[in-house]
Amino acid sequence: MNRRRRMAALALVFAVNISLIALAQQARAVTYRQGSSGEQVRVIQTKLKNWGYYDGAVDGVFGSQTTQAVQYFQRKNGLTADGIVGPATLKALGMWEGTGTGQDAGVELLARVISAEARGEPYSGQVAVGAVILNRVEHPAFPNTIAGVVYQPGAFTCMVDGQFNEPVADSARRAAREALNGADPSCGAIHYFNPATATSSWIWSRPLILQIGNHRFCA
Repeated sequence: MNRRRRMAALALVFAVNISLIALAQQARAVTYRQGSSGEQVRVIQTKLKNWGYYDGAVDGVFGSQTTQAVQYFQRKNGLTADGIVGPATLKALGMWEGTGTGQDAGVELLARVISAEARGEPYSGQVAVGAVILNRVEHPAFPNTIAGVVYQPGAFTCMVDGQFNEPVADSARRAAREALNGADPSCGAIHYFNPATATSSWIWSRPLILQIGNHRFCA
């Protein structure tokens, strides 16, 4: 009996060690830094280039230019500017899903923008802001992912005024799910703005579709 217990204990220790090694390998696998290379680095470079943070070659080699671009992206998005692409930066790039699903990651990113841009607006207005982001994803003039639309330079004021990093309102998460499920109170809009705070003359030229709360939704 004692021998059986010892064998069982050894088997358990072995299994735990294997699990820890696998977790350590997984942690290393989702961290990219200067010296890394491969397809994921190419994806990182492509996203940074498309969003205006990187002007180097998309070659899959994480060199000094890529490091500088990552640091620029991190500074602009409230992240630690260490030039290392770990889970937080991957999540900001739309490349990290953690233990959730792709749908969960999309909900969280969409909800964060909705909360920052439309906190205090009517619920239908919050859903409409989410719908505008999704309408842009489908529009040929914009990036074709939620992350691409959200992180497109100059697209949303919340990305530069710090609101993006504020706690997310529960209503924003509900609104994000509703928008992802197809609700569109904006009636197909791809722009919105608050006329009380808008400083761009161009945005006023966009054809008005409707107004919800303080936001005008436009084509």
